[in-house]
Order: sequence, then structure tokens, then C-alpha cells
Amino acid sequence: MEIIAGKLLKKINNPTDLKKLNKNELHQLCDELRQYIIDIVSMHGGHFAASLGVVELTVALHYVYNTPYDQLVWDVGHQAYGHKILTERRDNFITNRKYKGISGFPKRSESVYDAFGVGHSSTSISAALGMAIAAKYKNENRKSIAVIGDGSIAAGMAFEALNHAGVTDADLLVILNDNHISIDPNVGALQKYLSKLSKSKEQVNNNFFEDLNFKYFGVVDGHDILQLIDTLNELKNISGPKLLHITTIKGKGYAQAEKEQTLWHSPGLFDKITGEIYKKNYSTSHALKYQDVFGYTMIELAEMNDKIMGITPAMPSGSSLKFMMDKMPHRAFDVGISEQHAVTFSAGLATQGIKVFCNIYSTFMQRAYDQVIHDVAIQNLPITFCLDRAGLVGEDGATHHGSYDIAYFRCIPNIIIAAPMNEEELRNLMFTSQLETTRNPFVIRYPRGKGVMPNWKTAFKEIPIGKGRKINDGKEIAILSIGHVGNFVQSAISKLNEENIFPAHYDMRFAKPIDEELLQEIFSTFSKIITIEDGTIVGGFGSAVIEFMVAHKHNAIIKMLGIPDKVIEQGSLKELYEECGYNEKNIISTVKEMMA
Repeated sequence: MEIIAGKLLKKINNPTDLKKLNKNELHQLCDELRQYIIDIVSMHGGHFAASLGVVELTVALHYVYNTPYDQLVWDVGHQAYGHKILTERRDNFITNRKYKGISGFPKRSESVYDAFGVGHSSTSISAALGMAIAAKYKNENRKSIAVIGDGSIAAGMAFEALNHAGVTDADLLVILNDNHISIDPNVGALQKYLSKLSKSKEQVNNNFFEDLNFKYFGVVDGHDILQLIDTLNELKNISGPKLLHITTIKGKGYAQAEKEQTLWHSPGLFDKITGEIYKKNYSTSHALKYQDVFGYTMIELAEMNDKIMGITPAMPSGSSLKFMMDKMPHRAFDVGISEQHAVTFSAGLATQGIKVFCNIYSTFMQRAYDQVIHDVAIQNLPITFCLDRAGLVGEDGATHHGSYDIAYFRCIPNIIIAAPMNEEELRNLMFTSQLETTRNPFVIRYPRGKGVMPNWKTAFKEIPIGKGRKINDGKEIAILSIGHVGNFVQSAISKLNEENIFPAHYDMRFAKPIDEELLQEIFSTFSKIITIEDGTIVGGFGSAVIEFMVAHKHNAIIKMLGIPDKVIEQGSLKELYEECGYNEKNIISTVKEMMA
């Protein structure tokens, strides 16, 4: 079905075309832009409600400012679909988030209108401040604008940027998009303050932002296009750091998205008329997502052990910690978009004997690296870090792949790193990590999406730390895997066996400490070895195997399969596994090449 832009929108290729419209036509343009987003996302997928909420703001910004000379930074990028459509990407927007298509987030290499690449939250004010300071230094009369949500502004990095900006004379405009929700509802004292600020006129003339030396303007209705244009035109002529506080409705213009904002953050494909969200077909139709196995297992373990608590930085639904938050609200906490705080808060709890499960997406754990080293590893605190979305994540692309966690954790002393091959192993690793005999930081990484076991709820068993397992005996060649990709190996071996090729397969389970006893057996038996991991091969699990080989003076031909040393863009998991070379087909071809 062809998607056709409305009569005004189809004439707009860039903001120069937008500026040719008179103000009275902008209401219709906003309706057409909103409908175009609904049409595209319903049929092709993507983030949804966030961009609907900022349609009027997007139009107003490009109508008033001279983009791309004036630089516009979106935070986090979920809300930038309208921006992309108005900036020379309308006709190829159907490729959004697809393999070799345009990114689902602003990306500097994609367009001059994307002033800064964004996928993680709370970076916009720092980046825009840097742009504003540079413009002043170069005597350029360009404007710098950061658009940040009320959830993102509560993060530490945003506070740091506000603190710095307030003592400069930078021509910086921060637009605070206040809609009370990021993915899940926002939490924390700042959110409550913003709510009071938007309701009480008495607060406006003496508020937090003015105390930081920002000129404060608000609260403005973010869906009143004409008021937004008048306000932005006024702000263009005011020097120094400024903050415009607007209120919007996430999902504006689509009733179901307004009503259930978390569900419609990224709903997948849906019927735009009825609002029915289409279910994906999985081959393991009765298997749960790994995140849900984590969520239900957390409740089981917490009922067994009253020392257990759960922490997540703003991902209660995505991580499924929400199950525990609903049932045990005094023992599970959403701390907002604050990964650094989440880790050190967990460390504080751990010093008091609490068995903490800190659930953070792998890509977001990168933001709390110093806290892991300084506050957890050096003090050897027994916190369990459950890294959801480890490995390739698909259409979210480069900013969201969990490519690096094995490599960046492996170099830190005291830390245990494990990855389950299936849901049963995830449960057992979680069980093992909370035992009193486990006295180290314990990382458990698992992928986005469904597992492989319909009957996943098995009795808990302790897994010996640093011990792998042999799954298949074999001849000539051994395949060593860690994590869910072991299932790819099993599928490949099944087909190889039909051709009378019989590789051995070892599920190593732990990247650190690695099972040296099992490796001695492997290197004593096999001269050809393949390692496979859903992570970077630079410094990852395969590197650990090679380090062992060198240290113990073994000699073997080793081929490492995993994420190569390059940025991997968006695409389906099938496409990305193919590109990175560790799907079933590539495992089979690698075995045959090594045995030739």
C-alpha cells in the first residue's frame, strides 16, 4: 500500500519550503505530518508516541530557526521522526530503522540537519552548549537549541550541563518537553517539582532554573503552534542561556497512544484504524522473552531470600523488573535515567548486606563504567548486574547494540562474567549469584527477545562459578560458545552431522573466570577451534581463549566469530547476524573451511 503525504507536506522537502507557508497553514501541516508518521510506523514499525507529541514543536523550530546553520539537538532521538521528514528524508522515511536505510535516531553522517548523534538520553544540553561556545568563539551568529524531555533532564549529565551553562554567556536555548513520561512514567523529586511548576503561577518567578542563572520562560502549551512560533521568535533575540518549559502529550493525535503511552512508545506494526497491534510470529512460540524470565525469577528468588532487592534506571517495563515493583514495591526501585546512580546506590545497599540485582541494558551500562570499577569492583561488593539486550539488538542500531560488555568487564579485577545459553541457565545463574557463598560482583548478560525453552520454569540449581560444560563430543574441531549463540551452534552442528561432520561443542558459560580445566582438555584434544560470541571479538571471549592458549603454550588454529571491529548499524537480527558472520550459515561454512 502506497503511503502518500498530504498536499502541504508533499511540497516540503526542507525547512526552506516550510518557511514559504503562512502561519494559518501550519495547523494543517501539523495534522498531515502527524498522519504521515502514523501511516509509516503502523506499516513499517519504529518508535511512535514520542514523535507524535512534538509535531507542533518540530514544525515551529524549523519555521523559526535557520536550520541547519542554527543547530538543533534532539534528546534522545525517539522524538525526531517529524524532524527527519521535514529535512529531506520524507520520501525514504519508509526505510527508517531498516537494514541500509536511515537510522531511527539523528545521525550526523546521515544529514546536515542532524547536528548531533543521539540514542542515549541526557546528552543534548552538553552538546548544544559546546556548539554555542564554539559559535561565540568563531564569531558566528548561529543559535544552539537542545530539546530534552522531563525524564532525561533528571539525569546527572543534564544537571552537569545546566550547572556549567548557567555561568556562561552562551547563546543556548534549552527546551524542556514536559510530558510526564519517557518510556515508563517518570519518577523522582524533579518530576514532582516540574508538575507543580506547570500548575502554579506563583512558582514561575522563583524557580530552580532561574537559580541556575537561566532565563526561564513557561509554561507554554506545546501543541499551540502559533504560540510556540511567537515564543521562539521572542527568544531568538534574548542573549545568554534560556530555558523554555513546554507541556505536551506523548502520543498526541492518536487516541490509543495517548491512553497507553508506555505500550505505544514502540508498538511494532499495527492497524492504524482499529489500533490492533499485530503479534510477531516466533518459531518458539511458547518461549518467553529473556527479560520476562528474569522478571518472574526475581519474584521467586525474592520470596526465598528477604535480602534481595531490584534496581533499574528507568527501564522497569523493558527489563520486566516491573513485575517485582508491582508485587514488592518496597524492594524494587526505578531510579530514573541515572545509570551511574543506579550502580552506586546498589553498592551502598550491598555494604549493608542487601543482595542487589541491578538490571541495566548492556548499552546503558557503558554510562556507569567508572562506578562499576570505583564503587563496586575495587570494594568487591557482591552485586548482580543483569545486562539485558546484550549483543546485537536489531533496528535500534549502533547506539543500542550491547557489543562491548564482555570486553569492558573482562579487564576489571574481581568481576564474574557469565552468559546463559537458555532460560534455565539464566535462572540458575541468578540463583547462584545471590547465594551467600558468592562474594564477587556477578555479571549476567542475555539478549533481547525470546529464548528457546517453552518449559523454562525449572528447579533452581547452583552453577559452579567458572565452569563450562561439554554439549557434544566431536572430531577434529571444537566450537566454544558463550551465551544464547550456543543455540546457533547446535543448529549448525545438526546440519553438519547430516554431512558426516562432527564438531565438538562446549558451552563455556563464563568469560571470567574462564574454565581453564575445560580449556586444557580442549587444547589437548583439538588443533582447530572456533569461538563464537554475541559481542565484540576485540578483547572479548575469543580473546580470553587465545590468551589462555598463549599463556599455557598450546598451539592451535583459532577462528573467532562475533561482532567485528566496526560500528554495526540498524537492521533485523537476521540481517545483522549475517553481516557479522556468526549465524548458522557462517558457522557451517567456517567449520568446513577449517577442515578443508
